[in-house]
Amino acid sequence: MTENTPVKIESLSDEVVDQIAAGEVVERPAHLVKELVENSLDAGATEIRVQFSDGGRNVTVTDNGVGIDPRDLGRALDRHATSKIKISTDLWRLKSFGFRGEALASISAVCRLTLISKPHRQKNAARLISHFGTREAIEEIGGASGTSVGIEDLFSNVPARLKFMKSSSAENTRIRAVLKAMALSHPEVQFHVEQEGQLIHLWPATKTKIERVQQILGLKNVFEGRAVRGDVQAYAVFTDPQTVQRTAKDLWFFAQNRWIQDRSLQAAVMEAYRHLLMHGEYPSAVVWVETSPENIDVNIHPTKSQVKFADPSLAFRAVQAAIRDVLETAPWIPAGAAVSTKRTDGSNDQFFQQPQFQSEDLLRTQYATKESQEASGVMEALKTFRPPSFSRPPVTSVLPETSEQNSGSVTTKSDQRSYWSQFQVLAQTNLTYILTQNKDGLMIVDQHAAHERVIFERLMSAWKGGQAEVQEFLFPLAIDLSPDEVEALIAQQESLARLGLTVEALGPETVGVKSAPSLLKETALTEALRKMAHELVQNSGSFALEKRIGDLIATMACHSAIRAGQPLSTEEMKSLLVSMDEFPLSSFCPHGRPVSVSYPFYEMEKDFGRIV
Repeated sequence: MTENTPVKIESLSDEVVDQIAAGEVVERPAHLVKELVENSLDAGATEIRVQFSDGGRNVTVTDNGVGIDPRDLGRALDRHATSKIKISTDLWRLKSFGFRGEALASISAVCRLTLISKPHRQKNAARLISHFGTREAIEEIGGASGTSVGIEDLFSNVPARLKFMKSSSAENTRIRAVLKAMALSHPEVQFHVEQEGQLIHLWPATKTKIERVQQILGLKNVFEGRAVRGDVQAYAVFTDPQTVQRTAKDLWFFAQNRWIQDRSLQAAVMEAYRHLLMHGEYPSAVVWVETSPENIDVNIHPTKSQVKFADPSLAFRAVQAAIRDVLETAPWIPAGAAVSTKRTDGSNDQFFQQPQFQSEDLLRTQYATKESQEASGVMEALKTFRPPSFSRPPVTSVLPETSEQNSGSVTTKSDQRSYWSQFQVLAQTNLTYILTQNKDGLMIVDQHAAHERVIFERLMSAWKGGQAEVQEFLFPLAIDLSPDEVEALIAQQESLARLGLTVEALGPETVGVKSAPSLLKETALTEALRKMAHELVQNSGSFALEKRIGDLIATMACHSAIRAGQPLSTEEMKSLLVSMDEFPLSSFCPHGRPVSVSYPFYEMEKDFGRIV
């Protein structure tokens, strides 16, 4: 062909078209498994059996669904032939997983495919065999009701695709993840999974989603929450902040019950756990988001692994609220752990007898005898700054009902309010830790982390309630920023004022802080406000403000809290424990570090050989 010769345009053959489509729909064997299982779910199956081997090059999916009429069996492999939609507007009212009518046609072009199906009222099953797109005649055979799709030698006729497949181990791992997702989203369906001829999973149907999550992810203590924002509903099953992972592998998201990958929803989950997890820690959570079909587009990705919400912020806020509203009640505090030590009459005799502890005048460690000038201000810091309470919607307990809980053993607010103050202060060790005990064992409290959480929660309450005790500076504290950052910070003057921060522009590149919460030290303000201003410029909007306020308060709380190495009196330590009872989330510092470590007496007895 010379430069002057026009290029001839030709139509591609059906074989090439199907192979191209297969490359979009079936990027790897896991996508093939997903497509086949979704077909089974659309057919109303209540039992699905999946068998795979050789990294997914050989797959069989069998179900007990409604089956395919023998007259339609051949059309099942035609491109864009489907029973799911008829007109274009149906795309905005989708209730099925499949709708394009291209999966089986695309798959059959790159493998040896055997399709067997029998409607429930049909006497015999029908079988259709396709060899890399070339079909044999349909024949009648015996078989059970439902449909079976067998795949062999996947990508054998497309060496380039075969070359880019990962190892069998990696492909098998991805297939197992897909099947977990499908089972999580359909608790009403039993899944039977075999790999290389060996049964690896048998997940019987469950009545609820929370039971399915526990069954598949192997989690014991999980909680559930719901929230609605606009027309978006979110339901989540999740673990407490003490049960963490080092990766995000156990974060699962479903939109309209479709498994999706969505960074925004993952960010919403992490935001719900904000100030409860350390850097690099992740919770386990399974999240379902539902909205009106016309407000979500599921047709933006070939594998349907991504969706587009009409208003993504509603989905974000719904997911965050579903989890955070429950976390703020700290439902993981052990039921009955905080039993009042006082009895007003003999009606409580059936409960345990409060053990007789030693005198509270126990010696602290040798370091605690050293007095510091800083210690004199600790009690005052613990007593001051009691902002007026503000109303908030009550959070209904969403723990799964059990006979034990129905009998009244669920932790109540009164239990939580006396959890920390039930511990008897024994000593301060290493000028850093508060050693305490109750009837069950020892509890060691990090004084800095505990006080940091108390300050953080009080400041957050003050900001949300709009009131805080403030101190005015004789001269404004000047902070140098970029012009955009100055403008962004000044735009939030009203919100900052609720926290007790009064800021004004001293120039195009300088802001001045005229007042700040009386609980804080000046040294914490500059860095925190600079971070906040930068975040507001990078991510404008109310969410950025709320996120930055939290970071601002966390930084200020850290710099203002009691330090490690600071001696405390017994009364000061008691006062800190009482202060911790004001806030359900006092088990973690704002950076996610644990506030305490427990050492049960039964563990101590085992360590000393008293019990085996």
